[in-house]
Amino acid sequence: MSAPIVIVGAGLAGLRTAEELRRAGYEGDVVLVGDEPRLPYDRPPLSKQFVRGETDDTTLRPAEFFAEKAIDVRVGNAVTSVDTAAKTLTLADGDTLAYDQLIIATGLRPRTLPSLPLVPGVHVLRAHTDAEALRTELATATRALIIGAGFIGCELAASFRAAGVDVTLVEPQPTPLASVLGAEVGELVARLHRAEGVDLRTGVGVESLVVEDDRVRGAVLTDGTEIAADLVVLGVGSVPVTEWLTDSGIDLAEPANGGGVLADVSGRTSVDGVWAVGDVAAWQHPSGAQKRVEHWTSAGEQAKLLVTALVGGAAPIARGVPYLWSDQYDLKIQALGTPSADDDVTVVTDDGRKFLAYYSRDGVLTAVLGAGMTAQVMKLRAKLATPTQVAELLTNA
Repeated sequence: MSAPIVIVGAGLAGLRTAEELRRAGYEGDVVLVGDEPRLPYDRPPLSKQFVRGETDDTTLRPAEFFAEKAIDVRVGNAVTSVDTAAKTLTLADGDTLAYDQLIIATGLRPRTLPSLPLVPGVHVLRAHTDAEALRTELATATRALIIGAGFIGCELAASFRAAGVDVTLVEPQPTPLASVLGAEVGELVARLHRAEGVDLRTGVGVESLVVEDDRVRGAVLTDGTEIAADLVVLGVGSVPVTEWLTDSGIDLAEPANGGGVLADVSGRTSVDGVWAVGDVAAWQHPSGAQKRVEHWTSAGEQAKLLVTALVGGAAPIARGVPYLWSDQYDLKIQALGTPSADDDVTVVTDDGRKFLAYYSRDGVLTAVLGAGMTAQVMKLRAKLATPTQVAELLTNA
């Protein structure tokens, strides 16, 4: 009996890969291993509907699905190491698991800051247990401090305001999301949060936490200002979960380049029979660069490409136009393409709350981003699939 295909990481990317294997007609054994003691679940609602108490179930597939598809799900047991020569994995409980093909889908963990200890009242958000703890504390909190105005920080600020909590949002960069969307669009996001009553402090960081009676009571900012808070969230980014790959021979990206498992255009790593998919995977892109993409839709697209290559199918399917979204207050912020802080930005529509912006490089459209402008964003998908001059779009607008 041959060894199974083992997928390490029972998040969205791992689940989608298991699904694609069955969809492609693969009939061998498939094992999906996860460190959390629950079936694969959807992470985007954790910072929104779940933390606000609007939903309890974020499970992506019921247990019956895995039984029907003959996918062996083993949760609550992390993989601690891999021997790529012997093709075996060691699990946290001491068991070993042989594999024929290994797919790495371990995702990310929240970044923490040594100067800001995780004392009671201080949280990060990635796992379901993180969201459960936040939801419990949100029920009695009155003043929240969110450190970092990336997507998670902005979404939590919106959720906390919806719960009636006073929010201070601190971001060292000039605007929220400046490193991703650029300062011009970031300022439009800043306007949204300030209009909703968020005390947004940009260009400043957090020097230390104020702790009394073994619980956080606030923080001191780098400009000397002291902020009172009975709930603090660190939203300062994430790092790939790759520690278990030490001495495996699998090539990893340097931390300065974002880290992660290096892989080619179909997810193959430097070791034969080992693949990588999802947030942890630094795939080679058409530009030649190898980088990680932390988008929900990308996990499914990568899973299709990887499985096509793994089962020896036809040439890899064409990549779709990248897509991301973020729900903040009553607006859905959506982007098609690859926006960059270094791109030229043209704000096409702005009514004081909703807005639409084109991103371009050397005059060629690279992305379109809108807040509350779903139809206007989505109709440009075809334009982003082929080189399109921004001037042409503006002329025809």
